[in-house]
Formats: sequence, structure tokens, C-alpha cells
Amino acid sequence: MFDKLYVALIHYPILKKDGSIVSTAVTNFDVHDISRTCKTYNVKNYFLVTNLPAQRKIVEKVLDYWLNGYGGEFNPNRKEALEIFKIKNYLEDVIEEIEKNEGERPKIVFTSAKARNNVVSFEDLKNKIKDSDHPFLILFGTGWGMPEEIREISDYDLEPIRANGEFNHLSVRSAVAITLDRLIGEIA
Repeated sequence: MFDKLYVALIHYPILKKDGSIVSTAVTNFDVHDISRTCKTYNVKNYFLVTNLPAQRKIVEKVLDYWLNGYGGEFNPNRKEALEIFKIKNYLEDVIEEIEKNEGERPKIVFTSAKARNNVVSFEDLKNKIKDSDHPFLILFGTGWGMPEEIREISDYDLEPIRANGEFNHLSVRSAVAITLDRLIGEIA
């Protein structure tokens, strides 16, 4: 029921505070923590999208250490979590790979901390995923969020995570964990 679920963290194209399009920097936490969360919730693959060759090179070095080097021996759990991780240049590459693996284009889910109209609730999306045979790709942004062009190609626009306070600036790692838990955690 949730066996065709994918996650992508977008580092390009991303909005800068002034609204221009930029590439954001990848952090080790983006790689490690989100991989662990995705593995915990049985996400099929976790993709990190960056168009910067220097960023990709850093990530590949980190992966090599944990998957092929001493890191994997030292911490087999981290190695196992990173086995679902993939890095791609562009979102289109992610969609193309899922389409190739699943035989159809995934249903794309846009996320944002910003309030928007016409959003789908966590409960509704959970039911759509549970009742569907289609693959789903949940997108998370960095920086100041993903641009409108990504929302326009998405099938669903997920409601923002809200707590009981005015402050709403979660780390993307927290947002991924909360989103996955609300969508597939504690399934009865």
C-alpha cells in the first residue's frame, strides 16, 4: 500500500529570500538524517537533487565512506539507510527514473511551510496513497522553498505542518519526519 513511495529533497531550483532562483548548499544532515527517516518509513528511494557538480562530488565522497569504506563497518545501520539514497541533477531526472522503475509517472506532492489555497490535508493524502497503485513522490524544498513552476507540475499540494504556536520554521529534516509519520506512521 505504501510500497511505491519516494521522497526528493530539492536544492535546485529553490527560491532565495528575494524570490530569485538559486541552488542551495547540501549538508551532511540532508544525506544522513533524511535517509534514516526514509528507511524507517519504508520509502523506496530518497533522492537529493542538486545541479552543482562540486556539491555532488562532496556527497559522493560521503556516500563512498559510508557505503564502501570504514563508515559502513563502523555503523552498519547508517550504511543500510544510505542504500536507498540517490543523487540527481534535476527533478526531471528523478521523475524519469521513477517512471522507468514503476512503469508510470509518479503522482507528485508539493510541500511548503507557507499558507496556500487548495491544499490537500494529511488525512486525505494518506488515504489517496493507501488506496492507490500509483507511485507517489513527495517533494521537500530547501532555502526559502520551491518555486511556483514545481507546484504547477505537482498533482497534490500538501497542507503545511502547523503546531500550536506562531513560529513555523522547521528544519527540512524535521518536516520530512513529521510528514512521513502523519502519512504512514501508526497505520492501523
